[in-house]
Amino acid sequence: MGKRILAFDFGASSGRAMLGTFDGEKISLTEIHRFSNDPVMVGKTFYWDALRLFFEIKQGILKAKQNGGFDSIGINTWGVDFGLLGKDGQLIENPVNYRDKRTEGMMSYSEKFITNTDLYLETGNQLMEINTAFQLLSLCKNRPHILDNAETLLMMPDLFNYFLTGEKYTELSIASTTQLLDPKTMDWNVEVMKKLGIPQRLFAPIIKSGAVVGMLSEEICEELGVERVPVIAVCEHDTQNAVMATPAKDKDFIFLSCGTWSLFGTELEEAVISETTCRLNLTNEVGFDGTVNLLNNIIGLWLIQESRRQWAREGVEYSFSQLTKEASEAVALKSFVNPDYADFTPAGNIPERIREYCKNTGQEIPQKVGEIVRCIYESLAMKYRYTIELLSEATGKDYDTIHIVGGGIKDKLLCQTVADICQKKVVAGPIEATVLGNIAIQLISHGEIEDISHARRIIRNSEETVTYKPTGDSSEINEAYDRFLEIMFVKETALN
Repeated sequence: MGKRILAFDFGASSGRAMLGTFDGEKISLTEIHRFSNDPVMVGKTFYWDALRLFFEIKQGILKAKQNGGFDSIGINTWGVDFGLLGKDGQLIENPVNYRDKRTEGMMSYSEKFITNTDLYLETGNQLMEINTAFQLLSLCKNRPHILDNAETLLMMPDLFNYFLTGEKYTELSIASTTQLLDPKTMDWNVEVMKKLGIPQRLFAPIIKSGAVVGMLSEEICEELGVERVPVIAVCEHDTQNAVMATPAKDKDFIFLSCGTWSLFGTELEEAVISETTCRLNLTNEVGFDGTVNLLNNIIGLWLIQESRRQWAREGVEYSFSQLTKEASEAVALKSFVNPDYADFTPAGNIPERIREYCKNTGQEIPQKVGEIVRCIYESLAMKYRYTIELLSEATGKDYDTIHIVGGGIKDKLLCQTVADICQKKVVAGPIEATVLGNIAIQLISHGEIEDISHARRIIRNSEETVTYKPTGDSSEINEAYDRFLEIMFVKETALN
């Protein structure tokens, strides 16, 4: 019997527990628990229901016990969000969702203390108001008593690890999403904290991916009737697990972790922080074993997910396969949006906002459901093509292949659209990249797998991929891309 590994994968709308079994050649996956992750609006604040999510972790542990047991646990989540613990070690309040409005205006406000350019050069992180630094700046400005009463800040996966073990650490990859990490020392950036007025005392020691956080606590073991096993700090930012599991053979490749967000980038040996990457607003996130992923955070399938919720509010429930069918029947290259336009970030009526954007930029207005979905898919692919150009400018490298991993690869129309518009070969798979990366890092910690290249070889053995090649009229696509750039940089600017 090989090692049995329990991986928890939290996304912005759902989570699941997966058991991975390693036989020395392949990793086999079994989903044992799936649950919804529903943020809750209370008054004017948008919270994560952290205690409910921890309840689901316990259910996953129980089900893993019933399915033959496990040798270790690893947890990954989205980035930037955190919980605050008081002096008694208790959670002060539910963690606030990054889509909450508390960070509005904070990026401009921060320039009173440090310029955006210097903040980028000090941290190497893409400037986005959702970042941890701006969330904390909002607390410093508007709710300082919360920080006065806090003793420790833990990022979301570290908070769950603390609930399981009682140990307080911050894993490196999740720390690199905060805009408070020094990319040279790979430790907290004390100077940035001082300039922004963020208390340094809040931050837990940083540990590397693959380190053991601690053992499952005696209290948890007694409650659930399980053995004490190690809780391992995987790459706790889900994107970095997905990159770890990208089945690339070549050293230079493009990855796209395709889910609620599109994380689009390339794996490097060290951070690239320069005037060019600052101008291009590319982020450097730390991956496994000292790798750095230069990438762009792009709003992704959130646009589809929230549109689907809007149509449900209007009384029509569409499956994702129905939406794809509708989109495939719509006219191609008709109208585009910038997926990262500020109006598309908050929850609400995304289809109407897309129509308004198209109207205000002088385009044909998509009316039917299929037209909206087609507009979203093609707009995402256009933004990916633009990001490839940014990455090539920043690294001086050319890229032939895009590796798409994650749930988005189930949509064949999306994958083909990316291949067509980017005019690159697309290799789609694995769907469960985040979980496979999580499990592979735990197996490395156990000494069962040697390193990244060994892990990727095993994942290629374990999972099938599908290749998409560019089709269509390249001159028509190039003309449409020129229109997209004009819309994003000329017509959209006029809206502001």
